[in-house]
Amino acid sequence: MEKGETGQGKRPAARGADGGSKESRPHEDTAGRRNAIGYSGHYQRVTGTPMPSNIEIKARLADLPRTRGLVAAISDAPPQTLRQRDTFFRCTTGRLKLREIGAAQAELIFYSRPDVAGAKQSDYEVTSVAEPELLRGVLARALGVTQTVEKTRVLYLVGQTRVHLDSVDGLGDFLELEVVLRPGQNSAEGQAIAADLMQRLGICDTDLCSTAYADMFSAAPVETPATPSPPVAPPSGS
Repeated sequence: MEKGETGQGKRPAARGADGGSKESRPHEDTAGRRNAIGYSGHYQRVTGTPMPSNIEIKARLADLPRTRGLVAAISDAPPQTLRQRDTFFRCTTGRLKLREIGAAQAELIFYSRPDVAGAKQSDYEVTSVAEPELLRGVLARALGVTQTVEKTRVLYLVGQTRVHLDSVDGLGDFLELEVVLRPGQNSAEGQAIAADLMQRLGICDTDLCSTAYADMFSAAPVETPATPSPPVAPPSGS
């Protein structure tokens, strides 16, 4: 997952004094209910119900234009292009990031998933943020920033799957599949959908990535400047 694009023009229901939603209704987290830019954003989840889940894969792309053509041919709707900045904060139980989408939208996303190369289940929570700069400062002081990732994302919807074509600053081009599990749908069904899409889009197991973009930056080798050689003393008597 790379997670999180909220709906436009609609905010979460107001919270009551006890912290509960004034409008409690089960979370309906299917691709059909995702808005034009694809993430859940304005859902309400009854307290005590499981976190919503995706089945996800991430793959490095060698030929972005070719993959874009293959995805466009099976997409249910025209794509949407998003400029995103993700600020990751120190978190011991999963990953926590503030996502800013262009200049008008932001949300706080917590998610938990295993770091494996194949299809994996990602459980997540997301909430809209009205003042991202203030929240970023508070979380940076309280938790510490671990990484910032900036990317251009082209989002397609194929059935119940969000297909992301990501051009990540400093890393390159990637494809993400997020199969949005419907209520009562098990992970095996989501993994079968992901495997079918991988085959249709020409994604091989050797293309798959196991970690988040932020972790890829952390794992990248740091180039250390070569230490200049000391000056050679001229021969005596010269």
